[in-house]
Amino acid sequence: MPEVEEVPDPAEGALAVLEAPAKLTVSLRVTGVRADGLHLIDAEMVTLDVHDTLVFSPGDGLEVVGEPAAPPDDDNLVRRALRAVGRTARILLVTRIPAGAGLGGGSADAAAVFRWAGCDDLDLAASVGADVAFCVVGGRARVTGIGEVVTPMPFEARIYTLLTPPLFCSTPAVYRAWDDLGGPTGDHGNDLEPAALVVEPRLAEWRDRLADATGQRPRLAGSGSTWFVEGDFPGEGRVVARTTER
Repeated sequence: MPEVEEVPDPAEGALAVLEAPAKLTVSLRVTGVRADGLHLIDAEMVTLDVHDTLVFSPGDGLEVVGEPAAPPDDDNLVRRALRAVGRTARILLVTRIPAGAGLGGGSADAAAVFRWAGCDDLDLAASVGADVAFCVVGGRARVTGIGEVVTPMPFEARIYTLLTPPLFCSTPAVYRAWDDLGGPTGDHGNDLEPAALVVEPRLAEWRDRLADATGQRPRLAGSGSTWFVEGDFPGEGRVVARTTER
């Protein structure tokens, strides 16, 4: 996970600055549904060198600069994380991870709060959001349960090309569609792809656009909306990202 970087000028009043790296779900199988309706998964996740930045200062409040990964209200994952760890702070959140893209922007931001507070309780992290536990650990890991079981895997240096369309995919809506479809198995490593394409059929256009540009079959990141392929294929609208060790 990223180290806490102390702000060099204490006169600015900041306590710490943390990076919140995006996560990429490289593969995802849905293995069951709990009695409470939450879905069980078996996934491989990695962190990328695309990140938000959080500046922690004394006080209480949240200011978001850039495209919000989640609305800055009381249900924002950053605020929920602060409540979970029993801390208060004034936070400036500079967002670079696109919202609704399946890259874990809100979860990464919440995980940065856990790291700032020195809390590594993954069950507590998962209670804030399913992907928060992995984002607390970072690197490369197998993620099971509802997301709270994080088993680190050896780091592999990889390069991915991402294409994020201007479409928002609701994770709960995609899982509901997966249920309604009878729990299909995705034929390219992500069981949620068929459901996401039902929820947002326009995703197919962007998948095909990335396929034409790279000669590869793209895979959906989590519940969407980002498509990705392995390799370095820069171009309009595409982001080339590299895996990070933590």
